[in-house]
Amino acid sequence: MELQPLVDWFMNLGAQYGVNPFIFGAIYVGAVPFFMLSVGWLVRNARRGAPIVLPVLSASFCFVSAYLYLAVAGENIPWWVYGVLAAMVAYGGWASYRDVKTKVAAAKAEAAAPEGDEAEKAADASPAAPTTAQP
Repeated sequence: MELQPLVDWFMNLGAQYGVNPFIFGAIYVGAVPFFMLSVGWLVRNARRGAPIVLPVLSASFCFVSAYLYLAVAGENIPWWVYGVLAAMVAYGGWASYRDVKTKVAAAKAEAAAPEGDEAEKAADASPAAPTTAQP
């Protein structure tokens, strides 16, 4: 199967709508590490009880940065593309919120747990009740 017609079609889409596909892809892929760092920052702040506003804003910006490029630089983009992008952003936002909420809850539970699981060590150190054999 020859890929050149597919590559030509893809590149012509960029020219037709005023968006460079390589720039879009670079922003999309390049934002991933910053998104992950922002989520880590958010979890760390939640664990410490520090404000999470800046990490949430940073993660949100990283999440939508490629689509912002498309919205700002794009020309004559069909309305349904904006609908698909809005649906993708809504779903991705919901999935990210759910994931972050789970990580924050786990971080708070970890922070609230006693250091070194002392309660578990104390239970292990207590003598076991003697068992009696039944005749």
